[in-house]
Amino acid sequence: MLDKISLLRRLRELPFSEKEYWVVAGGAMVLHGFRPYTRDIDLGCDTNLADKLERQGYAVSRCGDGNRKITYSENIEIFENWIEDKTEIIGGVPVVSVDGLIKMKKKLGREKDIEDIAMIEKARKREGAF
Repeated sequence: MLDKISLLRRLRELPFSEKEYWVVAGGAMVLHGFRPYTRDIDLGCDTNLADKLERQGYAVSRCGDGNRKITYSENIEIFENWIEDKTEIIGGVPVVSVDGLIKMKKKLGREKDIEDIAMIEKARKREGAF
């Protein structure tokens, strides 16, 4: 399990430029403060980083939209061009915005994503951020 501190530590160890990748999914939930921990790390990346990782021999598969999914390590998956909205820097790493996170989770539409959206919206109402 990765809490915010261990997640940030792991992300800062990655040999990527902050312009090449961004944190999505559970990691973004942790970094935005909506969850205490995540089991794994999902990242989005630009096409240049996906090309570089594929050339380096990382396992690559194709998603339904044709973009690549790269297995970087046992607990890190990287998805080419997976982004909605914009990113912001949290703790020195790029993270999808809260609005983008909601849009991404709506597109996924899984039960856990719907529950996450409800959690985010409840927290935003509590904080007065509409």
